[in-house]
Amino acid sequence: MTKVYLAVLGLISAALNAQAQNDSIINIDEVIIQDNRFSTPISKKNRNIYVIDKTVIEKLPGRSIQEVLQYANGVDIRQRGPFGTQADVSIDGGSFEQTVVLLNGTKIIDPQTAHNMLNIPIPVEVIERIEIIRGPAAFIYGVNSLTGAINIITKKPTESGVLVSSYAGSNFEKDSQDTGDTFFGTGIQLGAVLSKEKHQHSIFASHDKSNGYRYNTAFENNKIFYQGNVQLNDSNEILSSFGYINNGFGANGFYAAPGDINSSEVVQTTFANLQSKHAITENWKIMPRVSYRYNYDDYRYYGIANLNAGRSQHYTNSIAAELNSTVKLSKGEIGFGAEFRNEDIHSSNIGDHDRDNVGIYAEYRTNFFEKLSVNLGTYLNYNSDYKWQVYPGVDASYEITDEFKIIGNVGTSQRIPSFTDLYLKQTGNVGNPDLDSENAFQSEIGFKFNRRKFTFNANYFYRKITNYIDWTRMVTTVAWQSQNTGDLSTNGVNLRSTYRIDFSKDSRLNFVLGYSYLDAEFKNSRTEIYSKYLISSLKHQLTNTIDFQYKKLSVLFATRFNERVTGPSYWINDFRISQSIEKFTVFADAQNIFNTTYYEVGAVPLPSRWFSLGVKFVTF
Repeated sequence: MTKVYLAVLGLISAALNAQAQNDSIINIDEVIIQDNRFSTPISKKNRNIYVIDKTVIEKLPGRSIQEVLQYANGVDIRQRGPFGTQADVSIDGGSFEQTVVLLNGTKIIDPQTAHNMLNIPIPVEVIERIEIIRGPAAFIYGVNSLTGAINIITKKPTESGVLVSSYAGSNFEKDSQDTGDTFFGTGIQLGAVLSKEKHQHSIFASHDKSNGYRYNTAFENNKIFYQGNVQLNDSNEILSSFGYINNGFGANGFYAAPGDINSSEVVQTTFANLQSKHAITENWKIMPRVSYRYNYDDYRYYGIANLNAGRSQHYTNSIAAELNSTVKLSKGEIGFGAEFRNEDIHSSNIGDHDRDNVGIYAEYRTNFFEKLSVNLGTYLNYNSDYKWQVYPGVDASYEITDEFKIIGNVGTSQRIPSFTDLYLKQTGNVGNPDLDSENAFQSEIGFKFNRRKFTFNANYFYRKITNYIDWTRMVTTVAWQSQNTGDLSTNGVNLRSTYRIDFSKDSRLNFVLGYSYLDAEFKNSRTEIYSKYLISSLKHQLTNTIDFQYKKLSVLFATRFNERVTGPSYWINDFRISQSIEKFTVFADAQNIFNTTYYEVGAVPLPSRWFSLGVKFVTF
């Protein structure tokens, strides 16, 4: 831990040193954060928001959303399968079902289980940025935003062209338990973009395949994604998207180690979204959207050797509609909206169930005086299983100077139990139909310091989750069961800093350093129980990237340190070098350079040192 504390001390020292410098120009390109109702420059945002933009994504040694998010400060990616096969995501010590994921503002909720929530067929090449919003955000995003939200924003094409990309990699180790072949992975991606004055269209397809990195970890992943933008006129715009992913993989150790050594799983996800923006008047805008998500999950405990036993098949449908609106007043803005969601499941182990959810949003944003900005709102929710509940919140900020801002917020939110939590019936896992929904209260205070080449954010929060849901079992029992196990109180600190050195107009060096600390206390009315998920949360997390760019040559070194509540701590170091020549880019990745042995979920060891080489041809 000495290295962590020294790194944090260095971060704070760098902040104080940079503050002393005479450099008062505000940060470079301003990012506009588009919530469901309000559009806000990030420098004016009253919440703790972290943005990973396209320039950073291009440099990172990752080819999936899961791999990109593992470098995000405060985000906990717990992988079972490597390279985007399967991963749980949470923010600031929450569980993997307490964070809501959105695509262009449309919620992606998996009512079966959030294990499949990141099964999204979005290539990283189409991502404009990823917005990570911390803290309960029900009055902005509705249900399941208990500890935060992750909003993936796609690019709007500006020119036509094609993309062809391919890579191959290996750890150069042999499969001593099965074929004796060397482990490898390879993939290819094709894309085309048509950009016209009034309409833009993008389509991408990819195929990734690997024989694994240890016994029974092979996977095959096929994706297709389409997006269309149409500008009817200056006041009306339509965005549509469609995606499909078919992901099959060996699931050795995923859920029931060591007996599941030969298990496998197939997950197929289809989604479609249609949304639009309409300026009715200069001061009144409406934004309707409809979306559909279908998920098929086929888990085979004995693998393909015996499909007549130990098999679970789940078919899940989600249909949602939402209407948001904003009205500018002489003093501030009002935002209001309503949503409807129907979820149903047909399952061999969960049964047949459906439920409805209706939500009503109301927000008001104003500047009480020049430097004080306040955003307050509430979310009124009706669920057919949990009836009426209300979740208010308020965000505020005060600009001491143009560079230094104090922010604070108080918020509440809710998480509706998944169908798996409620109704699963297996030999070793039993749901609980009497579960109450989880509720969270969080208060946070912090500051943002912004200069042209240097930023520093620091935040402290306190959060209490009541009716916390975990899968537990008594010492004397075998089966795990979902339970409202008690109340979880968390004190947390997160720090993040960026610094840029310009050597010339063609060369620069960028530093990004983040640190998160969580101190959680769990109050449980029951003693002598084993927990499946609570004990795996992070206590310390350090993320650091250093990248150097000279013209079209880019070199990036990334370091991650994780220490969980239980288990050993570990450092992971990754590297990418890329060179662009005309329309071609050649890149080489080295992941887990120092060959660390580490686990993020249960008994699943993650890949040893892995090398990849790839090439891209892009004309847009």
